[in-house]
Amino acid sequence: MTSSKGDPGGNQTISNVFVLVGFSYLKELQILLFVVLLVIYLLTVMGNLFIILLIKLSPSLHTPMYFFLVNLSFVDICFTSSVVPQLLAHLLVEEKTISIAACAAGMYVFTIMGPTHSCLLTAMAYDRYVAICHPLHYATIMSSRVCALLTGASWGVGILVGVPLTMSIFSLPLCRSNRIHHFFCDFPPVLKIACADTLQIKAVGLMVAVLFTLGPLLLILLSYICIISTILMVPSGKGRWKLFSTCSSHLMVVTVTYGTALITYLVPKPASTSESDLFISLLNTIVSPLLNPIIYTLRNKEVKGALRKTLQKSSFSHHWRN
Repeated sequence: MTSSKGDPGGNQTISNVFVLVGFSYLKELQILLFVVLLVIYLLTVMGNLFIILLIKLSPSLHTPMYFFLVNLSFVDICFTSSVVPQLLAHLLVEEKTISIAACAAGMYVFTIMGPTHSCLLTAMAYDRYVAICHPLHYATIMSSRVCALLTGASWGVGILVGVPLTMSIFSLPLCRSNRIHHFFCDFPPVLKIACADTLQIKAVGLMVAVLFTLGPLLLILLSYICIISTILMVPSGKGRWKLFSTCSSHLMVVTVTYGTALITYLVPKPASTSESDLFISLLNTIVSPLLNPIIYTLRNKEVKGALRKTLQKSSFSHHWRN
């Protein structure tokens, strides 16, 4: 353990490193968890990179919805990569230490990507609302300039929320212990080792969580109320299903994302971090980013059609060269 410095109040301020307790209690089973998480992480990164590459290579997917999806896939890669590589390393070693700088950097990325992800899902819901409720004006409303503004605003919100929040946490004296009872530097467990009054920053954190979790969710629900109302006015069942299928993938991603996020951050928990809390956080961090590309690949006809054309083109080019 690194040396500590005394502060004027007599507390001990941790100087260099934290210990992420995480899944230490699993002992020998950590190797098995490492293998499982490594496979999931590689599938997550490759799946999201595949979505980005496919959209870039397929002119038929150069539409606002898939422009937002490219950004969403990039956010998912950053989101999971801010946590999982460090976790994988710690599952293989006895001393699960992390520098304060690396801890803060991981929290910066994590807290930026969360609001950005929510805002991008809201932008995608708005896109589906315009496409179904105002189809004649879709090209005018969802222009490239509007898409760029919505995407820029999503990233801007993430940065404006994540940077000050992380800075405020790491400006506190963290001196109660250097042991964090979590597998990454998340907001609540880091605050627990602060030896200062954290009531105000907890209130701000809760307000941010509610505002940028429930706020976008309410906007998405409002969009889908309008979408469903429009779909129900379509006379034929086939026509209704065709319209609904254009937003079913997005709806599934929203359900997975907000379901895990609400359980992780907004459901009341006991004061101490339990083993079930760790696995719920793991679900939010790893499973959700993995399911997004799977849903958009298996459930989306346009993506499957673009993939089929790309594979046929690639096969033809290879045959022609030979």
